[in-house]
Amino acid sequence: MKAGERTECGSGDLFEDWDFPSDDSSLFCDSSTPISRLQGHITWLRPQEICQSPVVFPATIHHSHAKQGLLGDCWFLCACSMLLKNKHLLDKVFPPHQPMWGDSKYRGSFHFHFWVKGNWTEVTIDDRLPCIDSVLCFSHCHTPSAFWVALLEKGYAKLHGSYERLWAGQVSEALVDLTGGLAECWSLSHFGSEEEQHTSEENHNQARRQRLDLDIIYPLRATCALSCSTQSIPGGDSELGQHHAMAVMEWLDVKTVAGSRVRLFRIRNPWGRCCWSGAWTEGGAGWRSLDSVDASDIQARAAQGDFWLDETEFLSQFDDVTVGYPISEEGHLRNIYTVKSQTGNPLPHRHHLAGRWVKGISSGGSRNSSTYSSNPKFWLKMYEKGEVLISLLQHRKWRQYADTPQEDDVRRQHYQAIALHMWKVEKKRFHLSRTVNKAPCASTHCHAHQREVVLPGQLEPGHYLVIPSIYQPGAEARFLIRVFSSSSSSLSALSSPAPLLPLTSDGEWETSHFRGSWVEGSSAGGSRNFPFHGKNPCFPFTVCEEPVTAGLNIKVTLRQSRADTDLLPIGFHIYKIPAGEQCHSIPSEDPVASCVPHCHTQDVSLSCSLPCGVYLVVPSTYQPDCVGEFTISLAQRINRRVVKSQEKLGKAIQEHALK
Repeated sequence: MKAGERTECGSGDLFEDWDFPSDDSSLFCDSSTPISRLQGHITWLRPQEICQSPVVFPATIHHSHAKQGLLGDCWFLCACSMLLKNKHLLDKVFPPHQPMWGDSKYRGSFHFHFWVKGNWTEVTIDDRLPCIDSVLCFSHCHTPSAFWVALLEKGYAKLHGSYERLWAGQVSEALVDLTGGLAECWSLSHFGSEEEQHTSEENHNQARRQRLDLDIIYPLRATCALSCSTQSIPGGDSELGQHHAMAVMEWLDVKTVAGSRVRLFRIRNPWGRCCWSGAWTEGGAGWRSLDSVDASDIQARAAQGDFWLDETEFLSQFDDVTVGYPISEEGHLRNIYTVKSQTGNPLPHRHHLAGRWVKGISSGGSRNSSTYSSNPKFWLKMYEKGEVLISLLQHRKWRQYADTPQEDDVRRQHYQAIALHMWKVEKKRFHLSRTVNKAPCASTHCHAHQREVVLPGQLEPGHYLVIPSIYQPGAEARFLIRVFSSSSSSLSALSSPAPLLPLTSDGEWETSHFRGSWVEGSSAGGSRNFPFHGKNPCFPFTVCEEPVTAGLNIKVTLRQSRADTDLLPIGFHIYKIPAGEQCHSIPSEDPVASCVPHCHTQDVSLSCSLPCGVYLVVPSTYQPDCVGEFTISLAQRINRRVVKSQEKLGKAIQEHALK
């Protein structure tokens, strides 16, 4: 799959990409960011026009790191730092052996691969880069003659539609786009509110997972990506009044001369300069607590833009961290939650399925809503016990900003608040409403304005019902369900027709669907006016409980599968089966309810109140031997005391049994 198929060559046989041209249309989308002030000042130059001997990568890794320019894409540059630590991932995104400047095969184009909605997408660009006064104005390497960062940034900008769309974002998004793996954002805040202190133990454990546990990922520090972000620059540096992300390049435990241990972090600021004045800066008091040789060795690892701080400073200065899951050279994701080795347990089995929340059909809202069960549903089958990561990733909807976008604006402006819930079930005895009114066996912490939420688990063999949801009923979005597991598993969508009955708020309803057909000479008996009416298909159902309150408790809709220009006259009857009789043949008594006369319409419906008992729905065409297919939707009102969910947006779910 390729993004931007149309390409042309300009003068000198050098490629010019007219799908992402060298003009303002590639720079700006709505001119809502500070780079809009650059209009009219930017020129586009190829690397050989910027310096004499351009290279893609410099000789040393220190000089390869990205330095942020005038574009607010620190989140993307933090993800780029991870690529330099993993050559197999870098080669996937930026395929090696492409013709470079000075090569006889060089034609002025470069190819990249980005992971988009479940697939690797090829993006081709020309190497004309935005400059001011012959100097790159956006991201670049610390060595001015190296261009891999500027070229990759242009490819990513083309994927998004413009450079301006890279202003403000989440590190987790870029990590997923560059690896096809998973990334999670963990909060560094502590529980302090009275409400949080009174959460149940189960919910407390779920919430703790969203906070940073350094000991969990310490064994994986060399292979996982870690970045940190803050609303204010560490050390009080306030020259940037917005969310700022930095990359954690290294972290290690060292022994002090007093015999204690201290955990140190080497942080890289994408600005390319130090913004910290704590105890572990050059000449700081912290270094005097270490052996002088160790202190010198550790300080020598810092490059331009790097600074060291200890764990206490790290936890107090940053608001959250993003963890990118390790990916092996074989392409297998590594689990960060159940670490039994220095590289994490591999999850070689993977599946993904696309889905959609549609208003009035499959957007049932959170578990607070009576329409929750209409959300899309998936079967996860575990063939043996194993570790599992389930991801819900929603597709971004681009909307214009009123002001310069902040990181929180990006999430709330472009993403719905989403969550995942999972129940272990016996598939053959599966009862949807009873299942979803029980507490799930696992769920995400809460509905969150994130592009992706991840649900980890250690699952026994069997079937699991997985339901993704948006907090607000009726909200629409497309999504991708992904499953990574250590043992054999399968993922499938529940196959059922779209509900033909409207989602209602008058109590809870359970809807069942039946498919059938009228076959000439066999099951097309016609209406009750004809002697073969009893040959029509029959669909039994049971009303188990007397209505607790007065009113309707049954809704039936019959829909035929034919074009509007070729409709049959259709209708149906509901018969009650006397006690002790077969429930697959029409009784001699008259129907207890009927949807007649037969009509030339796509669907006919009937609402009624029925006492306890066994019933048959018998659909028919008016004339016998009319051939056609149909669907019956049967909704029953539920009057039971059930477990209800009480959830507030952004808060942990609490389960309460109604008395």
